[in-house]
Amino acid sequence: MTVDAHHHVWDLSVRDQDWITGPELQPLRRDFGISDLEPLAGAAGVDRTVLVQTVTVAEETPELLALAEESPLVAGVVGWTDLTRPDVADELARLREMRGGRHLRGVRHQVQGESDPGWLLRPDVRRGLAAVAEAGLVHDLVVLPHQLPACARSAAQHPGLTFVLDHLGKPPIATGALDPWASAVRELAALPNTVCKLSGMVTEADPVRWTPDDLRPYADTVLEAFGPDRIMFGSDWPVCTLVATYGQVLRTAEEVTAGLDESERQAVFAGTATRVYRV
Repeated sequence: MTVDAHHHVWDLSVRDQDWITGPELQPLRRDFGISDLEPLAGAAGVDRTVLVQTVTVAEETPELLALAEESPLVAGVVGWTDLTRPDVADELARLREMRGGRHLRGVRHQVQGESDPGWLLRPDVRRGLAAVAEAGLVHDLVVLPHQLPACARSAAQHPGLTFVLDHLGKPPIATGALDPWASAVRELAALPNTVCKLSGMVTEADPVRWTPDDLRPYADTVLEAFGPDRIMFGSDWPVCTLVATYGQVLRTAEEVTAGLDESERQAVFAGTATRVYRV
C-alpha cells in the first residue's frame, strides 16, 4: 500500500484561491478535482490519500469532508478552523457531525502567512491547540524556516498533540543552503510528538534545473532527524505540477529514499501516514 499524505483540490467557481497570484503560479489557476487525481494516483500505485485545506475559510472544510465521503481514494482530511475562537472545541465537534465528518483527521492554519513568528505561542492559539489535542486530532504545520523555533516550543508545550511538519518546513533548496533550517528542524524533531512530511521539495528547488540530487541533502536531514517512522510521503498535488508530474514526484521521493531498507521505505510511503492519520 502507498499513501499520499498531502494533496489539495479546488474549484474556482465555488471559491477563489487568493494565494494563486503572479505569472509563476498561473498554471494553477484552474480547477483541480478528485476526478483529476484518481487516474494519476492509480497509475502511480497510490491507494489512499489525505486531503489538505488550502484557504482560511470556514466553508472549505465541510466541502472537503463531503468529498472524502464520496471518494474511495480520500481516506482523511486535514481541515481548517479558527484556532483563536473560544468555542473551537464545539466547532470541531460540529465538523465531525457533518457529512463526511468521520474523515476529519487534523487541523491546519496558514502560519506561514502570519507576521508574528511566535503566533503558535499566543495564549488564544495555545487554547485552540489544546482543543485539537483533546479531540484526538493532529495539527499540521505549514511554516517558513524562521518559524520553526516557535514550532518546537509549541510542540513542547503540547506533548499530547501530534505536530506534522508539512514540506520539511520549506527549506531553501534552490540556494543549496542547509543552515539555519537544518538546525531548527533537528530541534523540532527532538520532540517525540513531531512528524515530518516528505513533500513540497520540488517547488522549493530551482524550477528549471532541479534534480533529485538537489533534494537529497534535505531529505537526508529530515530522515536522520525524525527517523523513517516519523516521515511520510506527500505529493503536494496539484502545486507540484508547476515543476513536475504526479508520477515524477513519487519517483523522486523513492529515489532520495533508496538507501532505506524495505521496512523503512514502508514506513515513509504508508506506515507513518496510516498511524498518524489513522487511514
